[in-house]
Amino acid sequence: MPGRTGKGVAGEVKTIEMHHENMKEALAGDNVGVNVRGVGKKDLARGDVICDAAKPIPVVDEFIGIITVINHPTVLAKGYTPVFHIHTAQVPCQFVELIAKINPATMEVTEANPDFLKNGDTARVRIKPQGNLCLETQKDNPYMSKFAVRDAGQTVAAGLCTEIVRQKA
Repeated sequence: MPGRTGKGVAGEVKTIEMHHENMKEALAGDNVGVNVRGVGKKDLARGDVICDAAKPIPVVDEFIGIITVINHPTVLAKGYTPVFHIHTAQVPCQFVELIAKINPATMEVTEANPDFLKNGDTARVRIKPQGNLCLETQKDNPYMSKFAVRDAGQTVAAGLCTEIVRQKA
């Protein structure tokens, strides 16, 4: 289970429950309660992810995503650092590079290296989390790739991860 430290916490799942009924397994996207042996309350925080120890989910240092700006009062530019809501995690992330504006219907580039993005724009962007963040690509795990971008109590954009540039060591 990759935790806040990015190093992970090992434990053994003893029971799984959904709506007060025992289950043999849970799948990606299921909202369940688990009883884990070997893991204390202080070892867990919102945003931590339970995964197979043989195939841990990556803790990313940078990723590329496709976002659509929904409702921002001005424009989004390089350096903007809103809070990303990914599964149950809330992590500030910085827009490091605006790679290209794209047509969402065809995914063709309409403008390379734009200076800013405004409401209605869809773009490929490079993003750097300011804390530990577990994330996968849309291709590898659609449930763990989607995110909302929030600022000042509003959702300003939504998107998904298409590529992990670097994982944390």
